[in-house]
Amino acid sequence: MKNDFALALKQILEDRGLPQEVILAAIEDAMVSAYRRAIHVSNAQHVEAKIDSETGEIAIFAEKEVVEEVQDERTEVVLSEAKAVAADAKIGDMVIVESTPSDFGRVAAQTARQVIQQRIREAERDAQSKYYANQVGDIVNGVVQAINAKQISLGLDLKAEGVMPRRHQIPREFFRVHDRVRALLLEVQETGRGPKIILSRAHPDFLRRLLENEVPEIYHGLVEIRSISREPGQRSKVAVSALQPGVDPVGACVGIRGVRIQAIVRELNDEKIDVIEWNPNPEAYIAKALSPARVLNVFLEENGGPKTATVVVPEDQLSLAIGRDGQNARLTAKLTGWRIDIKSLIEATSEMLFKLKSTPDYAVFYEQEKDVIPQIEALMRKKAEGRPITPEDFQEMQAFTARIELNRISSQSITHKEDKARAKAAKEGIPQGAYELPLATLGLPTRVENLLTKNLDVETVGDLAFKLNYDIEKIREIAGIGPKAMEQIESSLKLMISSLPEIEEPVAEAPVVAEAVEAAPPTEIPEAETVEYVEEGIPAEVVAEAPEAGVEVEEPIETKKAVEAPEEPVAEVAAPAEIPAAIAPSEAEVVEEEETLETMEEIFHRKPEMLEIPDLDDEELPYKEEEDDDKSKRRKKYVEVEYDPERDVTIYRKKRKRDSKGWDDWDDAEWDF
Repeated sequence: MKNDFALALKQILEDRGLPQEVILAAIEDAMVSAYRRAIHVSNAQHVEAKIDSETGEIAIFAEKEVVEEVQDERTEVVLSEAKAVAADAKIGDMVIVESTPSDFGRVAAQTARQVIQQRIREAERDAQSKYYANQVGDIVNGVVQAINAKQISLGLDLKAEGVMPRRHQIPREFFRVHDRVRALLLEVQETGRGPKIILSRAHPDFLRRLLENEVPEIYHGLVEIRSISREPGQRSKVAVSALQPGVDPVGACVGIRGVRIQAIVRELNDEKIDVIEWNPNPEAYIAKALSPARVLNVFLEENGGPKTATVVVPEDQLSLAIGRDGQNARLTAKLTGWRIDIKSLIEATSEMLFKLKSTPDYAVFYEQEKDVIPQIEALMRKKAEGRPITPEDFQEMQAFTARIELNRISSQSITHKEDKARAKAAKEGIPQGAYELPLATLGLPTRVENLLTKNLDVETVGDLAFKLNYDIEKIREIAGIGPKAMEQIESSLKLMISSLPEIEEPVAEAPVVAEAVEAAPPTEIPEAETVEYVEEGIPAEVVAEAPEAGVEVEEPIETKKAVEAPEEPVAEVAAPAEIPAAIAPSEAEVVEEEETLETMEEIFHRKPEMLEIPDLDDEELPYKEEEDDDKSKRRKKYVEVEYDPERDVTIYRKKRKRDSKGWDDWDDAEWDF
């Protein structure tokens, strides 16, 4: 028994390739299942099996209750037998005693056989999943087992099976059953029937792994593969660079007389491979990537849009640069990451002459090249007539197009940088909370709000403030927004933003210093002063100068002195948070406190100007001279915005004035930041 069991166990281990512990655990679980099936034991009862790896003997142990008289041998044991296992056992205790049956029977044996097979299959699948999950991205060897229209099945190590779908096969490559194939292990998918191993010979990484295997310099890190673009079965381009001085990356990949690269070409079913040297300069890199075509000029454009490279080649190199069905240009675009636009020198020159005469953007270049243009036109006429052109003439056309394109690209780059700087400046001074307030918070007429949303694609107060600072003319050009609407937009934004709390980075504490100055009339306040309107009942103060951020003040002074006017007292106005320049209050807006409140009311109650628009809201209807009597009957509206620092909320109120009973609350909303 010992020899037979040991031989059988050894054979199973060799066939399945599994550890001995896994097989023994599977046999023990099978014996437990067979015992439960033969004795009809409940699943709630604890049962375990132990096997001797030397002799193959199996013992079954079951948990039973200690009783005085046994009524059910499956679950009960007498006290004398229990004491043989546990000396301190007593009536009512649960003990584990040996319960190995003399004969399991045919059904139990069949159950044990099925359980053993099932556990071994599960162990095999787990081993396959762990083994091949660590080899994802590497090349594996397999033997073709089956071929159909959708995929090829390959037999792998550990009795695993891999599949190569049609899209991962090299076109026009055929295999027969029992052929040995190398492929890239692309993915391992877990399924209910075990791991599904996906193989590929068309993936670019398959070419990368072949290069690593064939080129020792790549394997040891002396040469690096920068990029690969591939169309399986047709052509591939590989960009390599040396990581150590004195190493020729292209020569290392090609090998002596092309031995190394030819081995890879044969593996890929005679797929053509172009190995080029990577260059940090995009112009030189693109010119080399278009090999074997010869390139004259490369012009790069990447100002905010897609990266585009305009390539100028000699006329006889145009078809070679493009390649069959655009293959060479397509592979170059994938390799470099640039959109490639290829033109011949004659085509580029003709297009440049047309743009100089018809495109306003090229007018400045037309003035610069007006002395050279007649010569270039004469060369183009000579080419059209079929007369020969000397190499010097081609060089002159090349220099002509290069000068204009480089100047234009440089000018666009400067303009793009200026736009970015202007956008950055437009965002400064707009509180972050403004981007959380909906546009309806401003209380603008519905028609104006719809026009802004439709034409500017703005949804929040911050978006509108940015558009106003960045390009105010774009708002004025909207059909339906006149001077009166613009005035209402600017005043509403100014009032709203000035009421929002600033969110700034913490700086060294430096109190505001106010010095006593003799104030001029309101229209003569210095430009350096910043003014903000405040609500009724809140004292206003004027701050002459504030220390710059980061400047330390030796002695904190929190003195705020009123501005004394020579003739009439001027209201004290507090220094506000930074307001964008496009919506900052002007000097003429500094008036007395009573006059300030009247000015705020006039902002919302002033008669709109006449607009040549057929559909207007009631607030925008033009007035006529004979309607002066009805004008006084219109109810005035008032918008009040107040910030409560204790509750950290902004309170937004709309009021309307009745005939003579004062103001009546219309709406009240709180905006929490």
